[in-house]
Amino acid sequence: QVQLVESGGGLVQAGGSLRLSCAASGSIFSIALMNWYRQVPGKQRELVASITSGGSTNYADSVKGRFTMSRDNVKNTVYLQMNSLKAEDTAMYYCHAFPYGWGQGTQVTVSS
Repeated sequence: QVQLVESGGGLVQAGGSLRLSCAASGSIFSIALMNWYRQVPGKQRELVASITSGGSTNYADSVKGRFTMSRDNVKNTVYLQMNSLKAEDTAMYYCHAFPYGWGQGTQVTVSS
């Protein structure tokens, strides 16, 4: 079983940057797909970015060119570098490891 713990959220002004981290309790080397989702109250959870075990990434159109997902299989950690943040990026961000489950989330708030 893999447990996930996110960190790095916080309050930032529009145009600023944050880097989220998701540390796994076990090895992520064999986890085929890891994802970052986000959710605002009253809305469905939205897929933001994904990364395969080989390092291939995919992004939601709303974050392409601004967010970068990466993984460090030695540190068992995935990252989400978020640049040029906008107010609409405000959400709870969740790390997900398929098929193991979810982290507890980290709040990102972007002030305009």
